[in-house]
Amino acid sequence: MNKNRLEAFSDGVFAIIITIMVLEIKVPEGTDWASLDPVIPILIGYLLSFLFVGIYWVNHHHLLHTAEKVNGTILWANMHLLFWLSLIPIGTYWMGRSHFAQNPVAVYASLLLLCGLAFTILQRQIVQQNPQSESLKLAYKKSRRKGLISIAAYTLALCFAFIHTWISCLLFFFVSVMWFFPDKNIEKAISNE
Repeated sequence: MNKNRLEAFSDGVFAIIITIMVLEIKVPEGTDWASLDPVIPILIGYLLSFLFVGIYWVNHHHLLHTAEKVNGTILWANMHLLFWLSLIPIGTYWMGRSHFAQNPVAVYASLLLLCGLAFTILQRQIVQQNPQSESLKLAYKKSRRKGLISIAAYTLALCFAFIHTWISCLLFFFVSVMWFFPDKNIEKAISNE
């Protein structure tokens, strides 16, 4: 099967997720700086989620670029990832509106954990279904390591949500910094093929 429809559909879902997140931000009624105070936690949550969705989009793009073909398993693994990503706006808005309370941060950490697991499954399916060069196999091995670190960090963030939510937020930030720049190993392996 051709991967173009998969890419186009996925790009559309990513765009809708970001649009839904920004539409949840309400413009303050007042005109003084103090009227921004209730919106600041929502803006922080939006910034964090925009960063995560952007990181997933960039890495999803790189991942699909390495695939020559897709099959039903890859299509469903991709839908699995998009499902969990589509719930990010709910977690984002609830977390920001509650000023980063325990349960909303735990839900947000759970969503990020499920997104991380879903991306790992998609990556594994693409690697299994498509022939890879040795350099690309090595690059994906390093990328999987980052994926496992992310899953561990999200699991810790979920636990810390019930102890101190700002530790969870620091873990979210740590993972976003770790993934912010696309993996150069994958880019090099692709250009060498």
